Amino acid sequence: MANLKEIRNRIATVSSTMQITSAMKMVSAAKLKKAQDAITAMRPYSDKLTELLQSLSASLDGDAGSKFADNREVKKVLVVAITSNRGLCGAFNSNILKQCAALSTSYADKQVDFIAIGKKGNDTLGKNHTVLANHSGIFDNLTFENAAKIAEDLMQKFTEGEYDRIELVYNKFKNAATQIVMTEQFLPIEPVEGANAVAADYIFEPSKPEIVEQLIPKSLKTQLFKGIRDSFASEHGARMTAMHKATDNATELRDQLKLTYNKARQAAITNEILEIVGGAEALNN
Repeated sequence: MANLKEIRNRIATVSSTMQITSAMKMVSAAKLKKAQDAITAMRPYSDKLTELLQSLSASLDGDAGSKFADNREVKKVLVVAITSNRGLCGAFNSNILKQCAALSTSYADKQVDFIAIGKKGNDTLGKNHTVLANHSGIFDNLTFENAAKIAEDLMQKFTEGEYDRIELVYNKFKNAATQIVMTEQFLPIEPVEGANAVAADYIFEPSKPEIVEQLIPKSLKTQLFKGIRDSFASEHGARMTAMHKATDNATELRDQLKLTYNKARQAAITNEILEIVGGAEALNN
């Protein structure tokens, strides 16, 4: 059994760790509320815009299709991996990296490159894959304008033929304890078929192809911004949950150490009393 000094040092260390994890939990909880409100308010707009765009695209004639819907033979794939800049958030980043590895395997006979949004993804993916750019600075100022610049770069790479398909990989926020790993096809756009297409005979002004051409860039920028917003909220939810569990574990460990310390101290006191009594008996005899 460890001596009393070692146990006291361990108790102090665990208590300090518990204070840190508890503080990180409270910080993430405060940031989560704001991030959750932002993504909850944005989702209906983003989903409706995407639905409208897909419906209009499906109703266009084949020769009037958009350059963003050009389905060509897939030879080069670009994967946008959205992770976090900091760790201590459970399996948040590792799930994204596992999904990226699975995508790379599924496109084994094709060229697969990455763009990282987040330092953790950039550090890990850069070891075994080609990372074209790292946009981790966007989390310092998460605005639509900054996300739009990244989306414009992705659209340019697709339209110029540098890549034949672009995929987004990110964590979708469900609640503070649950994040869903999402893989979305960013480009080319896939128009919906059948019932979801526009069936009514509308009069479009300006023309339907012109409306689609204006909506597509806006929809793609919104899709990327929504993915980053989802990931940002998921990060704080995952960190809050991880720090809550870490605080509970530290509390349990501290209580066990205190019990061990008290047992050791009681044993030492008992031994000292026995020595005193034994010495007194020896003197009496």
